[in-house]
Amino acid sequence: MNIPPKLSAVSILLLASVFLANCGGNPTPSQRAANNPPSSASGGSGSGGSGSGSSGSGGSGSGQGTTGQLTVSPVSLNFGNVPVGQSASQAGSLTAAGAAVVVSSADWSGPGFAVSGISFPVTIAAGQSIPFNVTFTPDASGQAAGSISFFSNASDSPGTESLSGAGTGTTQTYTVSLSWDASTSPVSGYNVYRGTISGGPYNKLTPAPQPQTSYADGTAQGGMTYYYVATSIGTDGKESAYSNQTVAVIP
Repeated sequence: MNIPPKLSAVSILLLASVFLANCGGNPTPSQRAANNPPSSASGGSGSGGSGSGSSGSGGSGSGQGTTGQLTVSPVSLNFGNVPVGQSASQAGSLTAAGAAVVVSSADWSGPGFAVSGISFPVTIAAGQSIPFNVTFTPDASGQAAGSISFFSNASDSPGTESLSGAGTGTTQTYTVSLSWDASTSPVSGYNVYRGTISGGPYNKLTPAPQPQTSYADGTAQGGMTYYYVATSIGTDGKESAYSNQTVAVIP
C-alpha cells in the first residue's frame, strides 16, 4: 500500500515577517478509488477552487478493450483578464465516438482553476455529449496556466484541455512554505493540494509530482486561510490518500 506523507510544518513569509506553526494529525489510511479521487468532480474538484485542482485527481483511465474515443471540446480555454478574487466560467463538453465511453475521473492543475457540473463515473453513449464547467478565480495578479485530463476507458485516454488566464489588480502576496515527513513506502514523488475549506475540496498546486519533501506556495493572498494536504506517488504510479491537513492563516 502506498502510504501518504505526513505534513509536519508550515511557515508564512511576507518580507521579513515569519509565522511558524506546528501541524499535527495522522494521515488517512484508506486509498483513493479511481472514480473517487482527491478532489472529486461533483461540483468542482479535485480538483475545484483556487490553486490547481483536481476532480478526481490521481484517477487513471483503463483504456482496455474498447474502440470508443473521447473528444474534449474546446481543446483550450482562455479566460483573459479576471480581477483578483472574482470568478469567470466557461463551458466545455465531452463527446464519445465509435462506442460508449465510461469517464472515471478527471485531474486538473493550475492556480485558480476548478471543474464543476460533472460527476464521476459517467457513461457517454456513442455520438452523445455531456457538458462540464471550468471556473477561473485568480487569487493573485499575473498569468496562470493549467490543464484538465479526463480519464476513461476510451482508446485515446486521457482526453486533455489546456487552460489559461490572468489575474488583474494589485494584491499583497505571501509565500507559504510546507514540509512533510517522507513516505515510509517507495515513492517517485509528491503532490501538494490547497483548499479554502477545511476538509476540502482541494486543488492541486504541483504541475507534476516532485521528489522533494518541501514546497513553497508563492500565491497565498493576505487575509485568507488555506488548508493544505499532500499525497505520495508510488513507484507503480498510484497516488496515495491525502496526508493530514495543515492550515495557514495569512495575516
